[in-house]
Amino acid sequence: MRALGLGVIGFGVVGRGFASLFLRRRDLLEEAFGRPVRVVGISDVARGNAFDERGLDLERCLRAAESGVDLGEATGAGGLPGMELASHPAVDVVIDLTPTNLSDGEPGYSHLRRALESGKHAITTNKGPIALRYGELKELACSRGLHLKFEGTVMSGTPVLEMAQRELAGSHIESVRGILNGTTNYVLTRMEEGLSYAEALREAQRLGYAEADPTADVEGFDALAKALILSHVIFGAGLRPEEVPRKGISGLSHETVEEAHSQGKRYKLLVEVSREGGSVRASVAPTLVGPEEMLYHVRGVENAISFRTETLGEVFVKGPGAGATATAQAVLHDLLSLARDLRGR
Repeated sequence: MRALGLGVIGFGVVGRGFASLFLRRRDLLEEAFGRPVRVVGISDVARGNAFDERGLDLERCLRAAESGVDLGEATGAGGLPGMELASHPAVDVVIDLTPTNLSDGEPGYSHLRRALESGKHAITTNKGPIALRYGELKELACSRGLHLKFEGTVMSGTPVLEMAQRELAGSHIESVRGILNGTTNYVLTRMEEGLSYAEALREAQRLGYAEADPTADVEGFDALAKALILSHVIFGAGLRPEEVPRKGISGLSHETVEEAHSQGKRYKLLVEVSREGGSVRASVAPTLVGPEEMLYHVRGVENAISFRTETLGEVFVKGPGAGATATAQAVLHDLLSLARDLRGR
């Protein structure tokens, strides 16, 4: 029986995390798909390319990436650049793990489009293509009878998108409120505990919770992308970035946070998406939250989301929203979900 071929584009922290998890969970995937599963290709603009239709030696790939050796040289398996890998006949599922670009969604958008045009199922953790061009990609996948999965784009390994689409199906979700950026939640938590904004941000960077350039997190762009994804998936709205009011946390002073704390409240950077009449509205902003709300109790780098439904009332989910292992788990989840979909046809 021919093995299921996976092509991985992007071998940074998340890509390597997925490779490590794949080595530990390969048996689970093969049981789910009912046939062998192999990573046949890896492409990374910084770390090189490797390709072998028989399946790559992932342990060797991981050692090469960690030591800075070109993947093709280390494995002896010359590879293909991302766009070629996305259309190769030996690849059945393209997994795009490239960094998020919220200006135009590239290069992830092109990788996903090429994969779907070539008859491949596609999985991504890249928020850009889904936030900016979900409608196009969904239409293309549906027209070809293919699957596009992206659970890792909102709460990393915590499967809130599948919950909204499957477990809450028929409950009529009226609104969503969430803390969907761990960096800002950590900074706000530490500001409550006495640090200034600058001190809390430096600590988050030292601990690896914030990038050297934290703009996407602290100015709310990452949360904005997640607001757009939720509006697309849950409410079927084609909102554009400029239609969503966005405010980050960089303007919050220690005194403002301390004053809120003295009143028994906390600032949280909230993503809010709701259906109002015949329209869908979304926003990203620091918001005062009281102890009667479960979001008040979400601390540090944790993420959480609250679904307000017509039939079930509030449904609340909390979990890790970032990190290589959690995001790799999202990719594993999507592969297992794909296996269920394919075997249920």
